[in-house]
Amino acid sequence: MSVNELYTKYTRVWIPDPEEVWKPAEIIRDYKEGESVLHLKLEDESTLEYPIGPKDNPLPFLRNPDILVGENDLTALSYLHEPAVLHNLRVRFLESNHIYTYCGIVLVAINPYEQLQIYGEEVINAYSGQNMGDMDPHIFAVAEEAYKQMARDEKNQSIIVSGESGAGKTVSAKYAMRYFATVGGSANDTNVEEKVLASSPIMEAIGNAKTTRNDNSSRFGKYIQIGFDRRYHIIGANMRTYLLEKSRVVFQAEDERNYHIFYQLCASACLPEFKDLALTSAEDFTYTSLGENIFIEGVNDAKDLERTREALSLLGVKESHQMSIFKIIASILHLGNVDIVSERDGESCHISRNDPHLQHYCQLLGVELEQMEHWLCHRKLVTTSETYVKNMSRAQAANARDALAKHIYAHLFDWIVEHINKALYTSSKQHSFIGVLDIYGFETFEINSFEQFCINYANEKLQQQFNSHVFKLEQEEYMKEQIPWTLIDFYDNQPCIDLIEAKLGILDLLDEECKVPKGTDQNWAQKLYSKHLSSQHFEKPRMSNSSFIVVHFADKVEYQCDGFLEKNRDTVYEEQINILKASKFQLVADLFQDRKEVPAPPSSGKSNRINIRPAKPIIKGHNREHRKTVGHQFRNSLHLLMETLNATTPHYVRCIKPNDDKEAFMFDSRRAVQQLRACGVLETIRISAAGYPSRWTYSDFYNRYRVLMKKKDMTIGDKKQVCRNLLETLIKDPDKFQFGKTKIFFRAGQVAYLEKLRADKFRFACIKIQKTVRGWLQRTRYLKIRKSAITLQRYGRGYLARRYAEYLRLTRAALICQKQYRMVRVRHAYLTVRKAVITIQAFTRGMFTRRLYQEFLLHHKAIIIQKTVRGWLERKKFLRARNAAIVIQCAYRRVLAKRQFKQLKIEARSAEHLKKLNTGMENKIVQLQRKMDDQTKEYKTQNEQLSVTNISLGTEVNKLQKELETLRSRQGDNTQVTSLQEELEKLRAALQEAHTQRKKLEEEHSSEKLDLEQRVKELEKENSMLKAEKEEMNQRIRHSQGSEGQENSVSQKEVRLQTELDEERLRYQNLLKEFSRLEQRYDNLQEEIAYNKFAPGHRRNPSEQSSIGSESPFPSITMSEVGDTEDTIQQIEEMGLGNAAMDLSVFMKLQKRVRELEQERKRLQTNLEKMEELSKRKPIDPKSSTSEEDTNTDLAYNCLKRQELESENKKLKNDLNELRKALADRASESCSSNELQESYNLLLSQLKAANEELDVRKEEVLMLKTQIVSTKKPKEDTNHIDANDVTDWANNKKPIDKEEALQAYQGLSESKSSKTQDWGYLNEDGELGLAYQGLKQVARLLEAQLQSQSRKHQDELEALHTQIEVLKEDLEKKQEMLNHFSTLPPEALVEFSVQQEITRLTNENLDLKEIMEKLEKNERKLKKQLRIYIKKVQELELAQAAALQANRARPELTRQVTVQRKEKDFEGMFEYYKEDEALLIKALVTDMKPHVVSATVPCLPAYILFMCIRHADYINDDQKVHSLLTSSINAVKKVLKKNNDEFEMASFWLANTSRLLHCLKQYSGDEAFMTQNTAKQNEHCMKNFDLAEYRQVLSDLSIQIYQQLIKIAEAILQPMIVSAMLESGSLTGVKPMGYRHRSSSMDCETGGPGGYTLEALIRQLSQFYTIMGEHGLDPEIGQQVIRQLFYSINAVTLNNLLLRKDVCSWSTGMQLRYNISQMEEWLRGRNLNQSGAVATIEPLIQAAQLLQLRKKTSQDAEAICNTCSVLSTQQIVKILNLYTPLNEFEERVTVSFIRDIQNRLQGRIENNQLLVDTKHTFPVLFPYTPSALSLETIHIPASLNLDFLIRV
Repeated sequence: MSVNELYTKYTRVWIPDPEEVWKPAEIIRDYKEGESVLHLKLEDESTLEYPIGPKDNPLPFLRNPDILVGENDLTALSYLHEPAVLHNLRVRFLESNHIYTYCGIVLVAINPYEQLQIYGEEVINAYSGQNMGDMDPHIFAVAEEAYKQMARDEKNQSIIVSGESGAGKTVSAKYAMRYFATVGGSANDTNVEEKVLASSPIMEAIGNAKTTRNDNSSRFGKYIQIGFDRRYHIIGANMRTYLLEKSRVVFQAEDERNYHIFYQLCASACLPEFKDLALTSAEDFTYTSLGENIFIEGVNDAKDLERTREALSLLGVKESHQMSIFKIIASILHLGNVDIVSERDGESCHISRNDPHLQHYCQLLGVELEQMEHWLCHRKLVTTSETYVKNMSRAQAANARDALAKHIYAHLFDWIVEHINKALYTSSKQHSFIGVLDIYGFETFEINSFEQFCINYANEKLQQQFNSHVFKLEQEEYMKEQIPWTLIDFYDNQPCIDLIEAKLGILDLLDEECKVPKGTDQNWAQKLYSKHLSSQHFEKPRMSNSSFIVVHFADKVEYQCDGFLEKNRDTVYEEQINILKASKFQLVADLFQDRKEVPAPPSSGKSNRINIRPAKPIIKGHNREHRKTVGHQFRNSLHLLMETLNATTPHYVRCIKPNDDKEAFMFDSRRAVQQLRACGVLETIRISAAGYPSRWTYSDFYNRYRVLMKKKDMTIGDKKQVCRNLLETLIKDPDKFQFGKTKIFFRAGQVAYLEKLRADKFRFACIKIQKTVRGWLQRTRYLKIRKSAITLQRYGRGYLARRYAEYLRLTRAALICQKQYRMVRVRHAYLTVRKAVITIQAFTRGMFTRRLYQEFLLHHKAIIIQKTVRGWLERKKFLRARNAAIVIQCAYRRVLAKRQFKQLKIEARSAEHLKKLNTGMENKIVQLQRKMDDQTKEYKTQNEQLSVTNISLGTEVNKLQKELETLRSRQGDNTQVTSLQEELEKLRAALQEAHTQRKKLEEEHSSEKLDLEQRVKELEKENSMLKAEKEEMNQRIRHSQGSEGQENSVSQKEVRLQTELDEERLRYQNLLKEFSRLEQRYDNLQEEIAYNKFAPGHRRNPSEQSSIGSESPFPSITMSEVGDTEDTIQQIEEMGLGNAAMDLSVFMKLQKRVRELEQERKRLQTNLEKMEELSKRKPIDPKSSTSEEDTNTDLAYNCLKRQELESENKKLKNDLNELRKALADRASESCSSNELQESYNLLLSQLKAANEELDVRKEEVLMLKTQIVSTKKPKEDTNHIDANDVTDWANNKKPIDKEEALQAYQGLSESKSSKTQDWGYLNEDGELGLAYQGLKQVARLLEAQLQSQSRKHQDELEALHTQIEVLKEDLEKKQEMLNHFSTLPPEALVEFSVQQEITRLTNENLDLKEIMEKLEKNERKLKKQLRIYIKKVQELELAQAAALQANRARPELTRQVTVQRKEKDFEGMFEYYKEDEALLIKALVTDMKPHVVSATVPCLPAYILFMCIRHADYINDDQKVHSLLTSSINAVKKVLKKNNDEFEMASFWLANTSRLLHCLKQYSGDEAFMTQNTAKQNEHCMKNFDLAEYRQVLSDLSIQIYQQLIKIAEAILQPMIVSAMLESGSLTGVKPMGYRHRSSSMDCETGGPGGYTLEALIRQLSQFYTIMGEHGLDPEIGQQVIRQLFYSINAVTLNNLLLRKDVCSWSTGMQLRYNISQMEEWLRGRNLNQSGAVATIEPLIQAAQLLQLRKKTSQDAEAICNTCSVLSTQQIVKILNLYTPLNEFEERVTVSFIRDIQNRLQGRIENNQLLVDTKHTFPVLFPYTPSALSLETIHIPASLNLDFLIRV
């Protein structure tokens, strides 16, 4: 095309601009060739006359049509030049927020300075396995391309990531490695991919720093090789680093930082393990404070150190080594703070030995302080004859110190990299690798030094490699398509590289100058000027003699010569190094040892450490380690890198920094252009533009430009020939296009020309259509107006006639109304007057009658008052007289009582009173008195006989003295008895007070109870009223809401419940899925051991197969034992389920009472044991006091009391059980609170009766024991008792155990053996003493009774108080509830009452459920026991039957019943021998093919297996059942593993496994599964075994088979989905451009895989559904399979839609909606509407609608928000950003419209996820579907070869 055709009116162009670089404009006048001015109109509507010159100002660049703006690939643009590239990047970055763009083979990545959610695992899964051109540009697409080419071509790959500082190189490389770690996870548990990723935080800590351009700038280059094995799993990695910026350790520019690790250590200095480092804030150290900013916004250095330490630990760095590393880093900081003091002469300096930083430095590195202090200020000069030690000035010493710090850090950096490589090293053989190169881009600053020179030198080499590779790819593409091409001239930067690295080049001259003893930077610059000024790539600045300019491929760079030599030498004094080599820390010493590749003589190493030997040339050997200059080392490593890259297939990622302010999504055109020029993107564009950049396939070109063809051309069947004819007609110049084998190649601008022709054709067609339509519209409008006028006239005339008739009718009606109204008004007035008169009469008569009634009423009241007053006066008089009489009587009676009391006191002191007290022993006392009289007579006789002698007088005197003492002691005993009586009276008074208090409390309790009952009644009334109101409100709500609201609420509840159930199922089934995956992985590992031969091909590993552990989904199922006792279960059964929990409080109180009694018994027993021990330890004194006797008596009493308490406890326990039973019986009758109170009262009464009976028994026992003691004779010394007395005891009403009585009596006798004689002296035989002991025991008995009574009352009081508190709490709760009710509105009141009712019912249901579970457990336990007993009986019978057949060699499998049965009486069982089990499994499972049994009963193998199981159950052979089921399950697993990619086999065994599971349920005997059985089927139920555990195992196996079935089906559908849903169909819109796929990405010559149509996808689904139906799979399971497959179709299609710009158009939405309707029609045709499949594709439906909706106004935004309810906000915005018009008549979605959508969707609560999880699986549910088939009707086909089965 000529210039006149291109530069016409309305053509848009680009013109230069100083600010925006390029500015758009539009031609407003046609341009004629040769004119000097081009008339333009700018965007601000201003005009511009653009000068045109042949040399200075050429014609401006043409703009691409809007249809091509925003393309994924820059080379797809029609016009390829700098402004088009810049504009395309700007539009994608700012409007669509797309940071990635292809430029041929280069991925351009723009740093967004913001975290984007496009790097998740779901995105990795979406890009995995895709061709590079199929999806939107992404770093994952480049990584996938490298991975795919490595697997397919078996060639090593490299990803080269470059860009300037802050462009995002490190992040891009990190994401690429993450992709490889995910898709190529290690096959074993070494977790190599985790270690590879863990190296990133370590390298960032020690190699990254903050600069003015980037907060996390990598200050070194690295090349990471990720190794793969033959199966393309990661097995190891290796890292190489380049040109660490050591100068940053000692110097940072303003607003920059040192390496991150220094600040991380300072931020964590407070940790206890870092106290020895002596670190403080980073501001306190010179090396970290030079930049004057130690913080980075949003970065926590302390947490970063934790991540660094975790990464070091993961890579195997020990804690000790970590601390050594931190010590070395801290020592560098201290070294920078060492204060070097200059001497006066200025030629020397010194360091104070007390310098704390020097001390810390030496201590941390383990070196000598004196030596380091000396050699930091001195240096050694070695000549041929002598060695000198020379002082250094302060500046020289500071430089040497800084050089030492840099050297230490560089060696530490290398050591860490080496250790990381060791951790990532693998002994396995590496098959291939992918390298990721993260290296610095082209740099130019105001001051450029040695580092920038090396960086730009490296970029020159990389650019040369890049140019040659791009040219090579272009050449291969043209040769592949077999089109003629000419040599493309591209920029070759070899002269610039030769200038730098050739002989006598810049580096060579620099190394030569470094060897000169007194070489300087100025001398080196002069050598450069003299040598290279003639080179076109070398220039000398005009104003400087110490700098030079190199013309690089990107730009001219001026380098300052100052510091080149020093940095190239990297000089470090060996004396300082030798001190570090002698460190006592092994790691420090190892850092500076000689490298193996440059071995040094051993003698030189020793001499360096021991002494200095002058005048020996061998000393020069110490400098060998530092002989290589930095430039030389960098050149060698760069050559090695280039050799590696040239041996691999490179992939390029160019990172662009959009602005210098680090602002998110801000684009600076000037900075972007600089980087595009520097990184080679524009060179790629230039090479592409020199050839044929635009490439279209024949089909795409035909579909796009067929509108330009003629009708006769459309009849030709060959599309290639049609395209040839069209192009030859439209484009006259044959050089502008070429025809390849599969594509048409166009020169730059030709596609734009074709688009212009197409737009003109459409514009002409539109004008013609508009003309015709507008004429038709006007004609239609005229006819409508004419018809409307005629209609209006007709209706107008009719209206006037009807209005006149209405007037006449209204006039007549008015007359009638007036007549009637007047009549009514008069009658109404008459009736009003009449009613008023009657009312006045009635009120008057009533008034007179009421007055008369009031008079009579007052008279009657006066009479009543008089009568009452007179009666009150008489009664008052009577009461006064009666009270006076009572007072007199009381006074008189008091006098008489006092007299009687005195008399009683006198009598109380006499013996008669004691006799009365001991009423029960009167007869015994009389006998004793008679005996005493007889003894007195004998005694008198003896006295008379002895009176003769003189000794009798002395005896009488002694006797009188003894009697005097006895009388005195009696008087003392009488006083004790009196005191005891007083105590008894006090106790009785206290008892009376207790009774009084109890009565008061009972009265209070009864009154409170009445009040509470009344209150409860009132509350019940209020509750009933509230219930009535609630019912009314509910009715109102029901009427107001209507049926639709009810259905919605019910459906919502059902959806929530179903969702929760599905989540539970999903969790369980995921565990099963993980188990099966691990099982498969285990088998694969076993196979891998024997894997020796390599099979070529691409074997991908799914991303989830990196060492992920899981537990087995087959839990060990054991029968749970019943945890409750039989008594408890029996009581629950007696009480009833409804009242089981009702009397819990009563039982708790009973148990509390029993515990108290047990504690009391233990306490008394302990006291008794203590008293017995004291009595045994205490020696027997015959002259002891009476208190010892009392103690012994107490011991005997306590012993008896203990025995009685034991018997009492037994009785109380019996009573307690009876009370429990009684309460349970009463609780079963009623559950009201009144019944509970009556049960409690019954309990108290029975306890009271038991206590009273206990007291009586204690009293009787103690009385009997007193009689035993009293019958002891004074002179009897033995410890035995007469048998007659024992007989008398046995004849008492309350018999006592003889052994207990004997023991008690012996204990009492032993305690009183020493006092027997003393009692004899008192009153001759001690009768009064025994009587006193009896009285004392009676008093103690009364005291014990009183104490027990008081305790009983206290218990009753506590119980009553507890009951009162409970009632009070209940009352308070009800009061609070009532107050709450009163404050609630009616709606909330109804809701609250419903919630209360639901809560109550829930609690009751939980209680009932617990009881039911206990009963079910007990029932299962009993059933299990019953089965065991039955089994034992059957085993006994079988043993007896076997004994009869013992003589036979092999028992025949016959039964007595079988012989007599006819064929029609088959029981539906198959009998087989145990040794035939393997044949059975082989025939039914291992060798079974689905087509063999296709014509028989569905699921026949399952029925046969179950019938065999039934027979084993019938004969009660548990081993046979276990063996058959286990073998079957294992065989099914092996078959499925062998055929892991066959859908038919998985479907067949899923149907059979589920049918076997249903049979086990149907014939299990459980009533829940027998409801649909026939009577015959119920007879076939299993009798002996409960196979619930195997049912669970089969259920788990079914889930695994289902998951495998889904996996197989998804793998079959995966390659079909995108092509069928998005790319096929008659309505499908073509891509807006002919996207040029990378030839390396395609698997076939046609450029990609063959396309699938929607019909093919539907046919495949129909095939799946038919196979499942033929195999007898339950329809419910089939529906779930279809639902899952539809979800997979939705996920894959929607993810591709969200990641492909070329399919986001209106026509695609229309075609997608049509395809979805076809899928829905397929569902309806197979009655799968209720399967839920339609709901799974709802997001896809809404995405199609979104593509078709209008996208302009706010109403459109509202419609989109309402329509797209399932899509997330991120998905909606993504589709709107990707939306691409297919022609000029559509418009792009504006940024303001997208912002409006985002604002409207801010309040939506959703999971804001971009991509759909393609691995999500719905939980499968196997509904119970019993079989109607009778087992006895099943026959085995002969083809199965199961002749050994016997039909039973």
